[in-house]
Amino acid sequence: MRAVVVERTGPPEVLRVVEMADPTPGAGQVVVAVRFAGIAFVDTQLRAGTAPVPAPPLPYVPGTAVGGTVIAVGEDVDNDWLGVDVVTSTGRSGGYATRAAAAVADLHRVPATVDLLSATALLTDGRTAVGLARAATIDRDDTVAVTAAAGGVGSLLVQLAAHDGATVVALAGSDAKLGHARQVGASAGINYRHASWPNDLTAVAPDGIDVAFDGVGGDVTAALFAHVRPGGRYLPHGAASGSLARVAPDDAAQRRVTVIPLSNIAATPADSFRLAEEAFALAGGGVIRPLVGQTYPLEAAADAHAAIDARTTVGKTLLVVSD
Repeated sequence: MRAVVVERTGPPEVLRVVEMADPTPGAGQVVVAVRFAGIAFVDTQLRAGTAPVPAPPLPYVPGTAVGGTVIAVGEDVDNDWLGVDVVTSTGRSGGYATRAAAAVADLHRVPATVDLLSATALLTDGRTAVGLARAATIDRDDTVAVTAAAGGVGSLLVQLAAHDGATVVALAGSDAKLGHARQVGASAGINYRHASWPNDLTAVAPDGIDVAFDGVGGDVTAALFAHVRPGGRYLPHGAASGSLARVAPDDAAQRRVTVIPLSNIAATPADSFRLAEEAFALAGGGVIRPLVGQTYPLEAAADAHAAIDARTTVGKTLLVVSD
């Protein structure tokens, strides 16, 4: 099989396409012929050696979400899985390849109402967005701020909050990205590359915000948290800035703001599986639509990472994989 490998951390150019032996399914496993592989922002941080989470041991094949067809099963796995289109996690690595091994317990059958590309885009981003939105208990009187609002998770959060009837304020790093966020339901948009953005947020939400989804962290956190009014909910879930959001518990308690960390969203693998299934159902019902902003062939994985590093991408980025 062909696969992208990271042999050392560094710039996108460290990604190389190599020939490797096909994986063999072990107990409780299948092998998937991959058609689409999801690229997560954290993939680029892991490759660069700057991720806020532990990296797989070098060398490794990046990627943790794929969509394709089951072509082999372990001895203890039902043969009925053969030929089935699925989306699945691959664990901590292994996604950027023409073949990927996965646990049968992680397989999601692709619903007839959702195409394989969309289902692949929804696997990780969809379960994250649905989990965050449910934990935030949004209602139609809420004002909701969504950072990285044109990203894979952010664009879904905008749609979910708008569907719940909330007033959605999108925050993103360019006017073009804000345009995408407005197209999927945001009522207002603020470019947080402008130094005046906290004042702009005050102008559009003078009474403060009820829910803040913070996928950026870093310097954005303090200013955003300051706009959450008493009784509000603050949900940190990413580190697009390079560092995770940090809110002092005493500050949150003093201001009567509930901080809901990402670790509370899906405490078990069963929770993650259920949330992904809910995301597929919502997509099938037309409530959400993943924003697939760009696709790249497997051989151009380095170009995909470079585009994400340059902040020129919108929505979800996928690799299109073929034999």
